[in-house]
Amino acid sequence: MITNLVIFFIGLLVLSWSADRFVYGASALAKNIGVSPMLIGLTIVAMGSSAPEIVVSATASLAGKTDTAVGNALGSNITNIALVLGFTAIIKPLLVSSTTLKRELPVLLLISLLAVYFIDDSYLSRIEGIVLITLFVLVIAGMALLSFKVDKGDPLIAETEDEVPSGVSTQAAVFWVVVGLILLPLSANFLVDSAVFIAKYFGISDLVIGLTIIAIGTSLPELAASIAGVLKGEDDLALGNIIGSNIFNLLAVLAMPGLIMPSEIDGSASSRDSMIMLGLTVLLFIFCFNIRGSRRISRIEGSIFVISFLAYQYFLFM
Repeated sequence: MITNLVIFFIGLLVLSWSADRFVYGASALAKNIGVSPMLIGLTIVAMGSSAPEIVVSATASLAGKTDTAVGNALGSNITNIALVLGFTAIIKPLLVSSTTLKRELPVLLLISLLAVYFIDDSYLSRIEGIVLITLFVLVIAGMALLSFKVDKGDPLIAETEDEVPSGVSTQAAVFWVVVGLILLPLSANFLVDSAVFIAKYFGISDLVIGLTIIAIGTSLPELAASIAGVLKGEDDLALGNIIGSNIFNLLAVLAMPGLIMPSEIDGSASSRDSMIMLGLTVLLFIFCFNIRGSRRISRIEGSIFVISFLAYQYFLFM
């Protein structure tokens, strides 16, 4: 048991590190071949926060652990909103000022509704997986077009461009891309195998292990990035990372089990977890666009998110 716990945490660390290196290399390579920093920031960097979840979901699906893959997608969104944004807002209230975010929030809400609809029958089909991955491609294309039309004074754009590495040689960029491509699936495989063993040891279902230990683990980089962002005054980037990550989780991460291993899923995913995820998304929408006209997620609202997260975790294990 101790061995599997060690393997899990080492796998998680390597997964997070290799995802960061892959995005670093891919961003630098794209910049070196002439892609604009704005386009890189809105696509490659934005996708980077969901890279661990995508690889873990694909690995779990290949291993026949559809519930773990679905739990990872739903659990990551729940964790991102309730724990990451909640804890970040407690540290420093989040000001919502970017027009880009105001476009992405309704998109996230619509995609959340679609995901709930697909999961409602407790079966994720290949057609549904194709629809989700197609929408993922369209969203990326939309972000690419947006990068050419967005207001250059938008604070999110300046903050996102700052995340793109500069002064990296093409050789070094390619090296980090290759390192990421090798270590991402390798670490994900060890992480999933050890997580399944831990779940069986404690008598936890595959769905719950995906919703909890894997989802929380793969969301830790978002927590660190969000806290660092607000401390530097980059509120829009911190919030944008979460919204973008949640969109990609529902489109790319949730698509993996449908594409790779279409099958029935635990009924709790539709009756409980997808509803919790949708409810938190609606609450985030309300907090960002409230009737008072202010555009700020306060410490009180952040506390509501964190309390909701703790109550949800308690309910899962009790």
